[in-house]
Amino acid sequence: MIEIVPTVVPENAEDIVHVADRYRSFAHTIHVDVADGVFAPNTTWMPEEGYVFPSGVNFEIHLMVADPHTVGVAYARAGAFSIIGHAEAFKTAGRAGEAFSDWRKSGVKSVQTAALLQTPLESVAPYVSISDFILLMTIGSIGVQGIPFEESGIDRVRSFKDMHPEAMIAVDGGVSEKNIERLAQSGAIHFCVGSAISKAIDYSVVYQRLANLASRGYNP
Repeated sequence: MIEIVPTVVPENAEDIVHVADRYRSFAHTIHVDVADGVFAPNTTWMPEEGYVFPSGVNFEIHLMVADPHTVGVAYARAGAFSIIGHAEAFKTAGRAGEAFSDWRKSGVKSVQTAALLQTPLESVAPYVSISDFILLMTIGSIGVQGIPFEESGIDRVRSFKDMHPEAMIAVDGGVSEKNIERLAQSGAIHFCVGSAISKAIDYSVVYQRLANLASRGYNP
């Protein structure tokens, strides 16, 4: 059940190739942050028509964009395995459901709804039944790696799991060896990890340590 997912904030298509080569020997999935300069303050690479993701690893696309439906279709056609849209951008679960349907028709296997740290958990409830995962941000702002972890994120995970024991919970933002065990204890099972892996001397060693700590905290 536990999965550690290295993240990348790509500036170009070459960044995707580099992270695939770097992580595919030990990671099943890579988390790609996508920002449009509107929903998130920065901008990232987006695929041109006809682009196809490298093989040998699954790509999970985190859409921090104002129009997740349209942008998600482009990533789905490029071969994304999973796509994440923000509840704040969808605005309603009905709109999210329409996007999820189109993404799946284009080949996506898993759909997720994300929520910012400031978003009331009650407003995320309508998305649980239509999402494979609910991704809870554990940093105060989004778009780049290295933003400090917010301790309040641990309580949010616990509260959401108490509210929705059936929900599969992912977390993203500042996840590291200092907090991953507690996040797992609170109910998270899917951990998107940026700087803690990308800045490590040995990526695979840190990846395994994170997996071991999360497994130790996991309480099904």
